[in-house]
Amino acid sequence: MDPAALQILIARLTGVAEEMGAVLRRAAFSPNIKERADCSAALFTADGELLVQAEHIPVHLGAMPASVRAAIEAFGVGGVAPGDQVILNDPFAGGTHLNDITLVAPCWVDGRLVGWAANRAHHADVGGLAPGSMPPDAIDIDEEGFRIGPTRFDASVVDALLAASRTPAERRGDLDAQVGANVVGVERLAGLAGASFEEVVDYGERRMRAALSAVTDGTWTFDDVIDSCGPRPEQQRSARIACAVTIVGDEITFDFTGTDEQRPGNVNAVEAVTRSAVAFAVRSAVEPTIPANGGAMRPVTVVAPFGSIVAARPPAAVGAGNVEVSQRVADVCLGALAQAVPDRVGAASQGTMNNTLIGGEHWVYYETVAGGQGGRPWAAGMSGVHTAMTNTKNTPIEALERAYAMRVTRYRLRPGSGGPGAHAGGDGVERDLEMLEDVTVSLITERRESQPWGLAGGDGGSVGENWLLPGGDETRAERVLDKCTVQLKAGDVLRILTPGGGGWGPAPTVAG
Repeated sequence: MDPAALQILIARLTGVAEEMGAVLRRAAFSPNIKERADCSAALFTADGELLVQAEHIPVHLGAMPASVRAAIEAFGVGGVAPGDQVILNDPFAGGTHLNDITLVAPCWVDGRLVGWAANRAHHADVGGLAPGSMPPDAIDIDEEGFRIGPTRFDASVVDALLAASRTPAERRGDLDAQVGANVVGVERLAGLAGASFEEVVDYGERRMRAALSAVTDGTWTFDDVIDSCGPRPEQQRSARIACAVTIVGDEITFDFTGTDEQRPGNVNAVEAVTRSAVAFAVRSAVEPTIPANGGAMRPVTVVAPFGSIVAARPPAAVGAGNVEVSQRVADVCLGALAQAVPDRVGAASQGTMNNTLIGGEHWVYYETVAGGQGGRPWAAGMSGVHTAMTNTKNTPIEALERAYAMRVTRYRLRPGSGGPGAHAGGDGVERDLEMLEDVTVSLITERRESQPWGLAGGDGGSVGENWLLPGGDETRAERVLDKCTVQLKAGDVLRILTPGGGGWGPAPTVAG
């Protein structure tokens, strides 16, 4: 295939994945998907290799190949009939955490399987001990909600999920949107069935091998910490994540040997989540224009010790592994790669998703809150943005206040929270939510003790803070743990101060 035709094919396939995402967002019921775009879509080859993805959520997309493989293993390459779909969310069978529900649909053309369409969406509640289905004190995955191994999508599995959720009508609407997105994806993919999909994937491999070959061979190491693993006394200790990155010729290995064993809490990631963070880091640092497909990952080896917090064994709780461990895995990968390609990697961004989960009467709210991006070798970090493994938007105040019994009383950048440097880190944000009825609040946050690190002589960013203001009274403000579940009454205020990014390069000296 000539280069121009190949680029046109990649663009057309990528457009299909983007259209799937647009259909999903427009048809969804929940603000989390409709407004925040906490969802992703991708296309796969007939044997389950990633073909193209839309520019959605890195932690979703890098782990989605495991979901397609799980569907194929459960039913066989040709075991899912035209028009059928497979649903799953089990982290130990192709999923990431229970909130992320994946639907996988085959594309058949004239009796031949030509590929798969898949999408993943974060459902605000799938049961479990606390609203939002990521209880910070969970020990076992069954405490986090309803678990679905690869199963044919039908009324029985939908009814079981709805019975487990605190918000069944919203769940049904979001599932219908996911089904419709895959229907569109399958139809569009069928229209391109005569093209050489293997050439697209092979091109990704060639580009990655060429980029790796341009980097000097060597091994570089980096480590960082998770501040805590939950609110229980036995969970209140940090966990170390270590990574050694080795480049030899046109291949690269990420070795997490030395990472701490999994913890008694939900701050554990399954291996698919770790692989997604590696995929994000290697493309970001080595060559961001490389197509994000299965071929680009062929030269990449991931060594993740089974039973560690980056490759948890069942039945560990893993809700926060998807959202927080993934961020730290990305940090350590980029910290190592910064030594190999110092002109391409910035300082640490906020390093957390600041997960906020609130449940009231007949509603559940979930949001990740933006923060500061690390300063980069060529520019300052951006302020008030979602970074690394998340790529969501914020929920607009108007949409939030219409859907939930809350009022946003403050929402602004957090001045001075970015780390100083030749290129300063971006600032975090300050957000106050006033409760209009009694609610249950769960927080899963990081970088409340360890700073987002600076690079090349830059200073670290400010740590984040979580506060409760009973009755909105500033004089009674009390700081709460980074991971906790608390009960708030009407009139109480939850305040989230998110971390800033680290600075890059020494800060200019001020004459005087």
